[in-house]
Amino acid sequence: MADSTAQPVALITGGSRGVGRGIVEAFHRAGYRVATCGRRPPEGEIPASFHTCDVRDPDQVDALVAAVVSVHGRLDVLVNNAGGSPMADAATASPRFSEAIVRLNLLAPLHCAQAANRVMQTQPEGGCIVSVASVSAIRPSPGTAAYGAAKAGLLNLTSSLAVEWAPKVRVNAVTAGPILTEQAALHYGDAAGQAAVAATIPAGRLGLPDDVAQACLWLCSDAASWVSGASLLVHGGGEAPAFLAAAREG
Repeated sequence: MADSTAQPVALITGGSRGVGRGIVEAFHRAGYRVATCGRRPPEGEIPASFHTCDVRDPDQVDALVAAVVSVHGRLDVLVNNAGGSPMADAATASPRFSEAIVRLNLLAPLHCAQAANRVMQTQPEGGCIVSVASVSAIRPSPGTAAYGAAKAGLLNLTSSLAVEWAPKVRVNAVTAGPILTEQAALHYGDAAGQAAVAATIPAGRLGLPDDVAQACLWLCSDAASWVSGASLLVHGGGEAPAFLAAAREG
């Protein structure tokens, strides 16, 4: 029987659905022992141990990482995936709302990274941390201004931690474009709206959770052993400049 302790261990936050679930499944297929967390248990089975945790609470995060290490004996990878934001008008968004968005999308990844780093620094092999960011961090984000600002902060945090925690721990980010998940309708509308959004992307389609997952896997692999402090764009080529369409229509 193979020694399961030789298998690397990955913790994926927010892995119950959407992009997170895709990342969980990809790391499982790649031979990792996978743990995930969320405020509510997943619907149906997932190939991971599940831990109830609100990643905005540093004490719960510390307990989460301790539990994962207690069960699996090590922690090789952290993927900060938990995040998101509903639409909100920046002119009228309440301070409480904006603070909650920043806590979830910037401070929570920091808390998780700190807890993971404390474990990884003690391991001979170190570890890898990947944070799932968004193109909202690198372009205007109307309707989700606090989210875009938090994700922009996450990119800076990534590069800073990569310097502070080297050489034991590599820290990178995946900057994801529009992804087709079960919640896509909240941002892109019905099937017609989603098709219209896809038409603005050079690749001709919305991304899939596995597109993000494969990028995370690569960043945590030996093939990326000299990649740290990077933001990998996973956005199908970005967005065609609006002036091109305007010029054609003019």
